Amino acid sequence: MTHPYSDLPPKAFWKTGVVQTDKARWPDVFTPKFQITPYSAIATAGSCFAQRIRQALAGENIPILDAEPTPPEFNETLAKEFGYGLHSARYGNIYTPRQLLELLKDVADNRVDEALFWQKDQRFFDALRPNVEPEGCVSLKEAVELRYQHLARVKALVETADVFVFTLGLTEAWIHLPTGRTLPVAPGVIAGEYDPELYKFTNFTHAQMFRDLKAIRRLFKRFNRGLKLVLTTSPVPITATASGQHVLVASTYTKSTLRSVAGEIAMKFHNVDYFPGYELVTTWGRDDAAYAPNLRTIRPEVVAEVMAIFLDAYGLRQKEGTAGAVALKTPQARPFEGHDEDRDEDSDDNDADDDLVCEEILLEAFQK
Repeated sequence: MTHPYSDLPPKAFWKTGVVQTDKARWPDVFTPKFQITPYSAIATAGSCFAQRIRQALAGENIPILDAEPTPPEFNETLAKEFGYGLHSARYGNIYTPRQLLELLKDVADNRVDEALFWQKDQRFFDALRPNVEPEGCVSLKEAVELRYQHLARVKALVETADVFVFTLGLTEAWIHLPTGRTLPVAPGVIAGEYDPELYKFTNFTHAQMFRDLKAIRRLFKRFNRGLKLVLTTSPVPITATASGQHVLVASTYTKSTLRSVAGEIAMKFHNVDYFPGYELVTTWGRDDAAYAPNLRTIRPEVVAEVMAIFLDAYGLRQKEGTAGAVALKTPQARPFEGHDEDRDEDSDDNDADDDLVCEEILLEAFQK
């Protein structure tokens, strides 16, 4: 007797697709919707884990766009402190769809709101990316001008990219009530001062993020009709929660909701895809531990395995003659050297995150 499951491939069944499969390669776990070639111009953005994706792609000499390249006089440490080379522009970590949507709206309107700058010790900080100028700016005028320059570079980035890889990280965020804008970090963590009359906690729902991702796609089409979007979900648990829930429950809500909305938006649109990096890290079907002893940091070899699956799916394994990271000019592009990532498997479990810049992890300092 035949039935709908009679002729399904091995990947459709738990026993053959998970229990008995090659857990280093995970055959058929991801079939891309569209092609990415070794010469496709790729932009990256998102949470801290998005930095891992960028590093892996650059390590394979894939042309990762860099709209705000590191000044030649900066060494690698200084570049990182000032937000260079972490993502495809100096927007810092973009944890929620709402942050990316609001950034793209600013780009479209060339809009800078002076209410969104914090002052600390007579220095001015961009509240929407407070970590990229660690010493702040000497004046509000300078800070505003730097943001206008940033918006221009993001516009060039989106207009130039063939593929935009966006890693979803958080559902929790803080809203600046006078402007309604979403912040990347709670006021007072880096700069600014928390005032309940000015800031409100929110925890985005599936419906809200689905609308935001649809709006992001529409704006991408406005800038660049051929731009394709690849979504991923960060497998890194949240550091802390302001929801009132236990952090385990809050983290599960965050990650499951992000995964769900990314999957639904990918099912709806032909030019949006979802890469299951989250599943590859978090599945209990793994033969080894994915996390370091702190249960947040992803072990480097696991990151390498996940990115190898991504690269193999697109046929992007390293080839001679392909470009590395690409520094945008307008409109031309110029190749430059990417940074290699050194690893020591015997290092402390926190060392694996030492090369990441992550505002969220600063919340650990407030633990009592």
